[in-house]
Amino acid sequence: MDICVRWVVLLLCSTQVSTLLKLSPVSLTVLRGDEARFTCSIQSAGWALMLWELNTTVVVTISRVHGVLSSLIPNVTAVESENGDGWVLVLKSVERLHEGQVSCNLEGNDKKTASLIVQEKGTVEIFGGNTITLKGQLVQFQCDAVGWHPEPSLHWKVNGKKLSQSEYNLSSEETGKRLFTVSSNLSMTATKTSHVDCLASVTALSTPLMSSIRLTVVAEVVQDENDDCTVPLAVTSSLTALLLLLLCICIVLWYKERRQAKRNTQDATRCEGMNNGQTLPVESTGGRVNLGYMNEDAVYKELIKGMHSKMDFISIEKVPDVVTSSNLSLHSDHPSQVNLSEGNPKNIRRVTTV
Repeated sequence: MDICVRWVVLLLCSTQVSTLLKLSPVSLTVLRGDEARFTCSIQSAGWALMLWELNTTVVVTISRVHGVLSSLIPNVTAVESENGDGWVLVLKSVERLHEGQVSCNLEGNDKKTASLIVQEKGTVEIFGGNTITLKGQLVQFQCDAVGWHPEPSLHWKVNGKKLSQSEYNLSSEETGKRLFTVSSNLSMTATKTSHVDCLASVTALSTPLMSSIRLTVVAEVVQDENDDCTVPLAVTSSLTALLLLLLCICIVLWYKERRQAKRNTQDATRCEGMNNGQTLPVESTGGRVNLGYMNEDAVYKELIKGMHSKMDFISIEKVPDVVTSSNLSLHSDHPSQVNLSEGNPKNIRRVTTV
């Protein structure tokens, strides 16, 4: 009888202690390289030593009085919880080898266990890039999600609308290091320009990885068989050639007229210079004519020419050598006549120069 009472007391004590120990979360899924945290809360103050185990291996030892005593793995440690009623196991930069069971062991009297799941994110890509096609054509796209753990979920979207799985196919294979590759092929009829997305995800990802391309659809121009555009094209080509020919002729005529006008101007300038007794070395030197310039020879010739022109105004008068008068009287009513002898005249030349 006493033995039965003792077993009941031990069972009740064990149940009470068990209810005082709590481990959270019960299951945690993270991506490789992320941080994982587990909290072990104790409502009773009668414990002295806490052991954190990872896959049955003790990684951290904690004393109620002295705190963390040892940490066997560099990226695994423990910190006291914010409200001070327990301890938090911190796994920094989680690797795939950390996946498994995480246990909080209270002096061997009570033990709580949680699950740690480590997933790996790969890549996703639609092959071929942006595509241009005719309206009504059948187009195909291939999308590959490579290097995932576990096998990722993959689906398609067109203009933001998710396609049903019956519209595309899926295939997967496992490669080394327990990584998965998922491939999918999508066939669709091009009706309008669209955005095509391929999305891959695992549960640890808050947002799926996405690869996008643009499908550009152009309308096909159908030409009527009775619509012959050869004649308009020939007429247009002929008119263009004629206009170019006329333009060339106008340019040639304008150029010739410009050269002729320039030549006439040079000839007129040369003639004027020659009339003034100047020598124009324009053609030999390529310079311009200075119409105000006059050299010394020209001045001398001009002076001689002026002197000759003055000679034309010389007057020649014949004056008699002797003038005779008879019966000259100042008081005579009939003055005597004056006879001029022209027997030996003398020529008197008068030159007036200015």
